[in-house]
Amino acid sequence: MSIEMTSLLDMTMGFDAVIDVRSPSEFAEDHVPGAISLPVLSDEERARVGTIYVQESAFLARKIGAALVARNAAAHIEGPLSEHDGGWQPLVYCWRGGQRSGSFASILSQIGWRAETLSGGYQSYRRLVVKHLYGDEFPSPVVLLDGNTGTAKTEILHLLADRGVQIIDLEGLANHRGSAFGAQGAQPSQKGFETALAGQVAALEPGRPVVIEAESSRVGGLNIPVRVFEAMKAARRFRIDAPVVARAGYLTRAYRDVISDLDALCTRLDSLVRLQGCEKVAHWKALAGAGGFAELAQELIRDHYDPSYQKARNRQVNAVGEVFETNALDADGLEVLADRIAAATWSVS
Repeated sequence: MSIEMTSLLDMTMGFDAVIDVRSPSEFAEDHVPGAISLPVLSDEERARVGTIYVQESAFLARKIGAALVARNAAAHIEGPLSEHDGGWQPLVYCWRGGQRSGSFASILSQIGWRAETLSGGYQSYRRLVVKHLYGDEFPSPVVLLDGNTGTAKTEILHLLADRGVQIIDLEGLANHRGSAFGAQGAQPSQKGFETALAGQVAALEPGRPVVIEAESSRVGGLNIPVRVFEAMKAARRFRIDAPVVARAGYLTRAYRDVISDLDALCTRLDSLVRLQGCEKVAHWKALAGAGGFAELAQELIRDHYDPSYQKARNRQVNAVGEVFETNALDADGLEVLADRIAAATWSVS
């Protein structure tokens, strides 16, 4: 039997496991949340079968593919699936809900397991994601948490969540802190980013405000989907305002991973040459080399980030919003600030 997926909220749909039998590269790009990868064809095998299908014959491709699927299925049954008892019930999917998932589910069913396939495969799940992020209206009123660099917006966002406020952390989902110094390792694929984001959007309580950090239309190399970004552009804006010295102090604490690797820091500073010139960047690299990170942070704020933020705000209709001033960005100061912003958020409708 083939199962229809109708919601992004319950990915298991009552099954004991969700099995993705696509190739490893397909799984790595994106997959149903919580699915495990048990490919019935490797990337190389899939390419080989596809080439035979196009260049020789469909029959030969199916015959060779069946042998490969059976061989790989046997390895999965003898390996990761060997401990399951007779009552185990998995849901199996491939790209379109076709031969790969059908073949594997048939083998599992012959053993006695109650295996079902996902109707339409991964593509049916992907259509739900696209509908949520590109078709449907955004379900909740958005509050944009704004503030110049170093105002602890991301940390405040999670303190708001601790207080019961709905949030979406776009930078966390994108694995990027949204600046020249923001890379935190490999970002997910665009589809993977959208999968994670769609799950959070689907889980929102409609009508209750959700706080999202102010961003441009991209976070690192990833695009914010259109419906989400439209809601952000129309949102009420809360802006944190703090002195440069406090912000520089916060940055040196929050970006310890960056300043602990001098070579990597200097490489990131080099990316600013086009905007700031060789002489200024050389000065900043000298400050970094001498351990003057607080001074470096202050100069980056004053000469690079604040002018960039102001230029962006000059192009925005609702750029001002409600301002939350603070002189302290230490742990106690952030707790007080989060209380104030949470109280203001509850009044948004």
